[in-house]
Amino acid sequence: MKIDKKLEKLLKRVEKPARYTGGEINSVVKDPEDVSVRFGFAFPDTYEIGMSYMGMQLLYNILNQNDEIYCERVFAPAIDMEGLMRESGMELFTLETFTPVKELDILGFTLQYELCYTNVLNMLELGGIPLHSCDRGDEYPIVIAGGPCAFNPEPLADFIDVFLIGDGEELLERVCLAAKECGSKDAFLKRVCTFEGAYVPSFYDISYNDDGTISSIDRNYQGAPERVRRALIQDLDKAEFPVKNIVPFIETVHDRAVVETFRGCTRGCRFCQAGMIYRPVRERKKDTVKELARQQLANTGHDELSLLSLSTSDHSDFETMALELMEMCKERKVALSLPSLRLDSFSFKVLQEIQCYRKSGLTFAPEAGSQRLRDIINKNITEDDIYGAVRQAVELGWEHIKLYFMIGLPGETYEDLDGIGEIARRIMDINYEMRGRKGGRFRVTVSVSNFVPKAHTPFQWAPQDTAEMFVEKHNHLSRVLRIKGVTFNYHETGTSKLESIFARGDRRVGMTLEAAHRLGCKFDGWTEHFNRELWDKAFEETDIDLDFYSHRERSYDEILPWDVVDPLIDKSFFVRENEKAKEALVTHDCRLGCTGCGMNKYARCFEGAVGREEGNV
Repeated sequence: MKIDKKLEKLLKRVEKPARYTGGEINSVVKDPEDVSVRFGFAFPDTYEIGMSYMGMQLLYNILNQNDEIYCERVFAPAIDMEGLMRESGMELFTLETFTPVKELDILGFTLQYELCYTNVLNMLELGGIPLHSCDRGDEYPIVIAGGPCAFNPEPLADFIDVFLIGDGEELLERVCLAAKECGSKDAFLKRVCTFEGAYVPSFYDISYNDDGTISSIDRNYQGAPERVRRALIQDLDKAEFPVKNIVPFIETVHDRAVVETFRGCTRGCRFCQAGMIYRPVRERKKDTVKELARQQLANTGHDELSLLSLSTSDHSDFETMALELMEMCKERKVALSLPSLRLDSFSFKVLQEIQCYRKSGLTFAPEAGSQRLRDIINKNITEDDIYGAVRQAVELGWEHIKLYFMIGLPGETYEDLDGIGEIARRIMDINYEMRGRKGGRFRVTVSVSNFVPKAHTPFQWAPQDTAEMFVEKHNHLSRVLRIKGVTFNYHETGTSKLESIFARGDRRVGMTLEAAHRLGCKFDGWTEHFNRELWDKAFEETDIDLDFYSHRERSYDEILPWDVVDPLIDKSFFVRENEKAKEALVTHDCRLGCTGCGMNKYARCFEGAVGREEGNV
């Protein structure tokens, strides 16, 4: 498809015009007249961020293998491009054919983080599509959404026709084919609501008590399930994975070949939503990973390969796989990146081999400053694990250690904050003890994020700290971390509040979201674009009580907005884990034995041994 003259004029006036031109290596070209369903995969952020998301490459590949479907990409235009589009009357378009998105059959958003929600509404508006699902007739595309944020779909319930919950490899294609077979939106919704993993919010009515809590979630269409069970891919080794990834013309956030080694996690950190909603662990075999990597590198020309998982070195055949991939990458002069390593002796050996004399920073994630608090959150590592790994790092020549912590965790005290300073100070001391004056270039960076309670976790009932409490803790840490060689970074408090409200909100917070969009909020995850004053005005206009959604502790018998979603984990497991947290009791890694989450009713859980039991730092 050729760029028309109107678009060409705009591209001459914007930064990074290649964000909007398409035509990259391995992008798919089809004749729209030859397909039955046209699907727009919409990433509600800029091209550079969206093109770094492996899930888009995966689903783009799967859908385009079907001759009946044409999957095209749609990204949020940057501020400069959006201004010109509005000025000229140009509507949001696809990259493959420059088709206005309102002419598609389905427009599907991936929801990777809550702070993208205003971009979803902005993209609908830019596409000339009514925001509310009830205002969209058969002449408009069906609007769907998936991704981790879909596990609490309620804040976007008024705007999305169908949420797809869980693994999308099989479900999304099935949904697209249903659009082909059904003659109307109503018939389509009644068909897909019977699919495992598909939630149609308009088929459910929410009632509220006088105190604002939910009194009932009732079906208004009896063909819909009482609870929507998450879609699950049982055998990841046989699941489709892309080997002809699109190669961008411009640099993206992650510009490399990527292979997912396994999905899920067995460690059971109580704050971590991903570790819960992606259960059980499903692995790709070593040889499958190697072959996928070989083909991806051959088809893309990337000079870096990264392995994707929640904890790379937890793969049951990690050592052999890592060594063989290192050999393959050496032969091809390709850099190998192994993120999320458990920093034991073997991992250091691998890192030493990979990085040779060019050593970037090592990342440790103790999450909390004391053993008591690490036990509360079930982060099964000790100070011996941390300092033992630091000693190995210093001995092997690393000069920069990055530490990640979370503040505002349930049960936290100021002694735990002081513990963060003690860990940083002790690491600096270890370097001096081992290197003396030669270690003067050694640096420690401490990064702190604010705890945000998430749906479908043991901490889903917990209150979040107020903004004032976070500010006080940031100030305290600023004093505690006045240590030579230590840099302190912390997360913006205002965005943490937003994340909390939309992570656990109900349908009523959708009014605030719409008000914020109307006031001009967008790209809220970007520091330079987040506007606290506009959000304050949106909350004031819609009379939404922040304390109700963020700062109160919920009871176990309260109906939660996301209870309509079945994550395949028993709610009783979350209750047990929350109670154990109150007593600072740990739960072992479920690779060492079943912990009774209930997942084994639906899937065969991982049965292999961990192999090495050192802490994952």
